[in-house]
Amino acid sequence: MKKPTSTLALVCACACALLANLTLFPVANAQTTLTPKAQYSADSKAALKQYDSDKKLCNDETSSSARLQCRRDAKAQYDQALTEAKAKMATAAAAASASAQPAQKAAPAQAAPVCAECGNVVAVSVTEKAGQGGPLGMIAGGAAGAILGHQVGQGTGKDLATIAGAVGGAYAGKKIEEKVKKHTIWSVSVEYNDGSKSSYEFDKDPGYKVGDAVRKSGNTITR
Repeated sequence: MKKPTSTLALVCACACALLANLTLFPVANAQTTLTPKAQYSADSKAALKQYDSDKKLCNDETSSSARLQCRRDAKAQYDQALTEAKAKMATAAAAASASAQPAQKAAPAQAAPVCAECGNVVAVSVTEKAGQGGPLGMIAGGAAGAILGHQVGQGTGKDLATIAGAVGGAYAGKKIEEKVKKHTIWSVSVEYNDGSKSSYEFDKDPGYKVGDAVRKSGNTITR
């Protein structure tokens, strides 16, 4: 009854020796890389060769039951070898497929849209702007000048003085009105992100300084 055990040990020893040979001999051809399918074919042939060798050893058993058990053990080892070869082929095929696929390029980041109505203050100036004399100042000044000319003239000279006084009074009235209406203007120049430039006038200090970020709002600008 101890013979099957020794036979199985001998089978295992032969299998180990064969595996060692399969590991050692291909080293000389290590530079040759087989495809996953070709490698599976080679592994299957090696397993079948080992299986045939094991069955021959089983014929040395003295009893039929021992020979049957020996063949069963050999078949189990053969099936296991095929299973491992298939798993090895599947892993190699997956690795080859992954390496063959080009690396996906990261999608380029979308640039933020340019705010065409946004810009920066590039200049601020303050000027005195003269007012414009209107008809009211000319009428008032002309009336006052005519009265004064009428008072200082006689006869024809009186008429000429009245006219001269009216003309001079109208001019003086216009100038007085312009001076009264003189006011301060703040001019703010803005350069927008699209490269365009615009200037805006304010009758009061808007509080802007060079470098301030602003945005167009209708006919004026805001922060």
